[in-house]
Amino acid sequence: MYGNLLTNVPTDLWIGGQWRKSSDNERFHVIDPATEQKIASVASASVEDAKAAIDAASHAFEGWAARKPRERGEVLRKAFELIMRDQERLAQLITIENGKALTDSRAEIAYSAEFFRWYAEEAVRNIGEVGRAPSSGARIFVHHKPAGVAVLVTPWNFPAAMATRKIGPALAAGCPVVLKPASETPLTMLTLMPILEEAGVPPGVVNVIPSRRSGMIVDAMLHDPRVRVVSFTGSTEVGRKLLHSSADHVLKTAMELGGNAPFLVFEDADIDVAIEGAMVAKMRNMGEACTAANRFYVHESVHDEFAKKLTDKMKALKMGNGLEDGVALGPLVNAEGRDKVASLVNDAVKKGAKVLTGGKAPDGRGYFYPATVLTNVPDSADLLHEEIFGPVASIQTFKTEDEVIKRANATEYGLVAYLYTKDLSRGLRVSEQLDFGMIGLNRGVVSDPAAPFGGMKQSGIGREGAHEGLMEFLETQYISVSW
Repeated sequence: MYGNLLTNVPTDLWIGGQWRKSSDNERFHVIDPATEQKIASVASASVEDAKAAIDAASHAFEGWAARKPRERGEVLRKAFELIMRDQERLAQLITIENGKALTDSRAEIAYSAEFFRWYAEEAVRNIGEVGRAPSSGARIFVHHKPAGVAVLVTPWNFPAAMATRKIGPALAAGCPVVLKPASETPLTMLTLMPILEEAGVPPGVVNVIPSRRSGMIVDAMLHDPRVRVVSFTGSTEVGRKLLHSSADHVLKTAMELGGNAPFLVFEDADIDVAIEGAMVAKMRNMGEACTAANRFYVHESVHDEFAKKLTDKMKALKMGNGLEDGVALGPLVNAEGRDKVASLVNDAVKKGAKVLTGGKAPDGRGYFYPATVLTNVPDSADLLHEEIFGPVASIQTFKTEDEVIKRANATEYGLVAYLYTKDLSRGLRVSEQLDFGMIGLNRGVVSDPAAPFGGMKQSGIGREGAHEGLMEFLETQYISVSW
């Protein structure tokens, strides 16, 4: 049904600059979440294939690390230009395998490409320092070396952006990578490989190995002594397991894990602005984002106005196949994700929550779930304590600033929080008291390649984006010298 959109889409492993079948010829199906139909059969990497990918990356390391920073930067800049050249084709592919609306997919591709442009500029800013020790008089010479082969593990919700956010800084730093994309959405990253080759990325510097045997092959790579970095985006549960595996060889770890974002609306907020921000914070990518607003805390004096306006906006979203004109809400990525959302909503309703719109999956094919607004949500509702990962807004009221800060912080997660107020003093004061790595102050989106993305508590370790993202792939070396 997609005509030529899937023509020439690669479906094998990309190792050492070549397409390869898996060593045991295993393959798995990629399913279109809008139709539940198979759209491709993709090679499923084995442990042997993972070792081959590490071999290729290890062989490419010395040559890539030796490249002048400007040369690496120019390759990344070219990659940015080529991705933007192919933006529409890549966006359509994301929508087919992930389900998100085409407008979201186009935005993701632009965001993804920007990481290559940003790190094209950061590649030339690996700056050290020279000082003099106060007591010994020796010179302190500090520089940063490429850490080595990096294993990158990415999720399905942003199949392009979560990968380029890691590949960009790794290549800028001089590190080759082996990427294991999510098995739900491997096609986007495989399609990107010829583009990177055209941009000038040498064979072995970027390797992509989709697999249904994720745990087995990732664990094998993390126990290969040539691997020095692991960067993972996904659930906190899986992140804990990877941290355990990483401990055996004391790897550098960058973990972007789960979230449970609060969205605070104070009594003096511009409600219309807050609604626009809520629609972005909640409905970007259909709520399938670790940054998605999960818990809405609205001051009791403006609750009714906020709830009505949010409901009107959510009701107006057109649901359907993401490639269709006007569709803003596509299917969730799989049946498991849809069923989890339905279960969380049903639990909240049984415990007393009121449904203002949505609340029931439609009949028919596709993993669809409607935009849903709940009020009177009790504290015992499971959706207040878990990532919803779907288009559901749960609203509670609050009375005082101190109260809502405590409730917002009452979670093991600490990725992002949002708050709306016209009082800048209050906004900054509350922001400093929220235990989250990122704050959207009168903004419904915080992600930016130029900003350090990451969380506190069990939402992760390290940062992606900004200069900090480059440092995750570098080792600091100090040389003591007298002259």
